[in-house]
Amino acid sequence: MRLFRAMDASASGLTAERLRLDVIAGNLANANTTRTPAGGAYVRRMPVFESRESGIFGPFFQAFSSAMGEQRGVQVSAIVTDDRPGKTKYEPGHPDAGPDGYVRMPNVDVVTEMVDMVSATRGYEANVTAINASKQMAMRALDIGRG
Repeated sequence: MRLFRAMDASASGLTAERLRLDVIAGNLANANTTRTPAGGAYVRRMPVFESRESGIFGPFFQAFSSAMGEQRGVQVSAIVTDDRPGKTKYEPGHPDAGPDGYVRMPNVDVVTEMVDMVSATRGYEANVTAINASKQMAMRALDIGRG
């Protein structure tokens, strides 16, 4: 059973990292968006990860796992906005420029987003490796049982 819990925890990591990559892609796509439907420049978004309460086994193993201090994976609890102000850029001809000629730019730093993207990709790859290792262990256990 622990093998399946390990796979479940890694699968939750895959889902969380995939969502993180989607959020990062949205930030990069809007790095120069000065006008949104909500008004103003685009605001950077960030996922918040937290420990997951139960996995694929649901409440059946919840009491046992809590007593053993086991983690059941990760989930994204919220997507929050970054409250840091964006930079201003002097572009008097820009349609979103204020009367002083300055445009409020999004608070997205492309370098930070690229570093986050590499980190999320590495986390995704680590979870794929863990799932593959669990799958190989399960296959070896089946081979031992047949032999």
